[in-house]
Amino acid sequence: MHQSILFTPSEDKTVQCQICQRECKIPPGKTGFCRTRKNVDGQLHSIIYGKVSSVRVSPVEIKPLFHFFPGSKWLSLGSLGCNFRCPGCQNWEISHADVAKQIPFTEYIPPEKVVQLAIEENCKGISWTYNEPTLWLEYTLDTAKIAKEQGLLINYVTNGYITTEAMNLLGPYLDAYRVDLKGFSAHTYKRIANVPDFKGILHNIRTAKYQSSIHVEIITNLTPGYNDDEDELNDMAHWIVNQLGPDTPWHITRFVPHYKLSHLDYTPVSQLEQARHIGIAQGLRYVYLGNVPGHAAENTYCPQCGNLIIKRRNYQILQYNLQGNKCTFCNQTIAGCFE
Repeated sequence: MHQSILFTPSEDKTVQCQICQRECKIPPGKTGFCRTRKNVDGQLHSIIYGKVSSVRVSPVEIKPLFHFFPGSKWLSLGSLGCNFRCPGCQNWEISHADVAKQIPFTEYIPPEKVVQLAIEENCKGISWTYNEPTLWLEYTLDTAKIAKEQGLLINYVTNGYITTEAMNLLGPYLDAYRVDLKGFSAHTYKRIANVPDFKGILHNIRTAKYQSSIHVEIITNLTPGYNDDEDELNDMAHWIVNQLGPDTPWHITRFVPHYKLSHLDYTPVSQLEQARHIGIAQGLRYVYLGNVPGHAAENTYCPQCGNLIIKRRNYQILQYNLQGNKCTFCNQTIAGCFE
């Protein structure tokens, strides 16, 4: 076990975790909601430090990140546990796992080895993904410090429910923040993510963009009957435009039935298209649809001349009409990191 870097002890040996916004109060011998942090004699420890459940080299488009070095390869790693445990989670086998029982089936990979693997595979950087990386804070920080010395970039694929203290520690080492915005009401977040509010998530997104100058892209998995209310989608799109700017990419992805929501239908494509229309009507320049291979809204179009500048199918780039960060047709600057 590895001692946590953010917790508050008390005289009765109860500890309060300060890694995520749940801020669990944990009695001796117990774990918090995420099942990854244990109170050992009045000290909080991570039981998943370096414990890897999933590792692969994957394209940046799979995150999805469409405006951050398109076509680049990333060493992607995940562990066990989650601080949300959404009912329709696509990675529920690891995020909803009984962590203590599943740890023997993980592989310990020290930070130095992670960096070595990324370099050997010619990766642009390291992506923390598959389950919630916030729970891996100490490990991701230790790895990032070594990775930065080797010129690698760091990406979090996250639900954004991290504390301000943890975000301040992490911010200087992050280059891209692909964050879920699962809804835009306390009611929706309670149903879909088991948390009482989402205002802290909004604060973290703004902190990432403006305080830490991190590249931000937003994703909303449109789940029928859960977060598909058009008024809420309008409010969400309005917030993205006004708080993050019209150049912020918004990925609206098709819900695929999983786990406790396996009885639901796939999101109708027409509903995805309507949500995209809402984003564009609110002023967003880059609104994408995901999990609909071959749809025109997988592509990037120049907001100035309207020409297709990046053609995609799933996670493959089929056509690329950018010179640096400029549209080759009209020389318009395209927001993001392209070289």
